[in-house]
Amino acid sequence: MKTFHAPPATFIHAVTLKVTDLRRSLDFYTDIMGFSILEESEATATLTVDGVNPIVTLVAPENVTKRQPNTTGLYHIAYLLPDRASVGRLLTHIADKKYPLQGASDHEVSEAVYLADPDGNGIEFYADRDPAKWEWQDGQIVMGTNRLDVEDILQEAGSEPFDKLPSNTIIGHVHLQVANLEEAEQFYRMVGFEVVTRYGDSAAFLSTASYHHHIGLNTWAGTDATIPPSNATGLAHIEIAFPNEEALMEVYTMGEEMENQSIVDPGGTRIKLNLAK
Repeated sequence: MKTFHAPPATFIHAVTLKVTDLRRSLDFYTDIMGFSILEESEATATLTVDGVNPIVTLVAPENVTKRQPNTTGLYHIAYLLPDRASVGRLLTHIADKKYPLQGASDHEVSEAVYLADPDGNGIEFYADRDPAKWEWQDGQIVMGTNRLDVEDILQEAGSEPFDKLPSNTIIGHVHLQVANLEEAEQFYRMVGFEVVTRYGDSAAFLSTASYHHHIGLNTWAGTDATIPPSNATGLAHIEIAFPNEEALMEVYTMGEEMENQSIVDPGGTRIKLNLAK
């Protein structure tokens, strides 16, 4: 699993989300999703899976508003679990809690389940298939959207109860809504990602180290989608880890406006730039 989310790869290692009700969101992310609280204040909480490293930070902005559907920004955050048995245990737990799911898919490279947090922030949790069995054609990864064999995943999970997310759970990828696919694609290529598959003018997937994708982009909210206001729910920022100073400096010199070691993509998503630990 670490092959694609550790140097020499460039990858997303943490996110910050804007929410309307911090306590409600904490209840969801701890009780339903299985994160643990690392730090908490009146308006901010940091979540972890290993007790040391932050993976999700929740903030409740003043005068927060609900993000509208025809805007750019978060489509979903995808949490990569170590194996399909872990997916099955979390799926069983969510079902036991009677929390609504939005779907489940076999993407050929991975097996995924979808839901949303109380503010509508999209969530995917998934396990990768053996990378040796991924299919590549002319330098493009082959992915699909097929029926997930839920019964088999639940059977593999066995009777072991769910307690918390596995300590080696990571952010596998982030999928964003954009208005201009070509512009967004060019931006993330300059950051260091490569296009590994594209679906016409509607979606593109980019990665490093031959992963199926670290970044997903789509125009499903419309090519007239607008950037949401800064106090709207959704992504506050994502954090990208670079393998070395050289890779990081390449982004510093790409001509984008820099603020506190961060840049903003064409869809208004702020990206913090870090060196991988």
